[in-house]
Amino acid sequence: MEANISSRHLSFLETGRANPSPDMIMKLGDALQLPLAARNQMLTHAGFAARYPGRKWNAEEMAPIRSAIEYTLRAHAPYPAIALDRLWNILEMNKSAEALFGALQITKGGSILDLIVSEQVQAVIENWPEVAHHAVQRLRTESAAQGGVDELDRVANLLAKTPMPEKKKTGPVVPTIFRLGDLRLSLFGTIAQLGTPEDLTLDDLKIELFFPADKATEQVLRGMVVET
Repeated sequence: MEANISSRHLSFLETGRANPSPDMIMKLGDALQLPLAARNQMLTHAGFAARYPGRKWNAEEMAPIRSAIEYTLRAHAPYPAIALDRLWNILEMNKSAEALFGALQITKGGSILDLIVSEQVQAVIENWPEVAHHAVQRLRTESAAQGGVDELDRVANLLAKTPMPEKKKTGPVVPTIFRLGDLRLSLFGTIAQLGTPEDLTLDDLKIELFFPADKATEQVLRGMVVET
């Protein structure tokens, strides 16, 4: 009904009795709200050329997007903020994020996937079982939405070996609680994406903004060097 086609025609497409046109594939992609990568995959499987390009992040055409992302991250200071690609590589980060992730030896261009499977980060996250459990859910959701991403599935399977967290009373969100020496930071995040993307890189891009989950963390972050 969403695609405005008959169930008979859809059945013929599913069983191979009829071949979809490119326009039909795009119509089904819209109805299913598929990511652009999945739509390209459907087109190539049906013998057509992929429709959506994947531009390099540093391409000239991407300059307005980069400026918008950089502005968003700067404006979020003194709280940490990062921009990630589909494999959780850091494309951009503000100075607060540089300070936080720098303490974990992660800089711009680094991989959050590599970080979360390292013994180093697990040792400094106070509530690691809860964080790992939610990371598994997020990784599997993102992988499924993109038609299956081996790297996301691999990390999800590794994290799934973490013992389940004990059941206890929790707040409205599960923060990530970092213990860095005498420093304790409790953070939760929000995730934003670009509207109306027509490019694979932008369709996969996520902006993650971190916020303090308690007053002590807020005071620490506000005492950090912020961008001008």
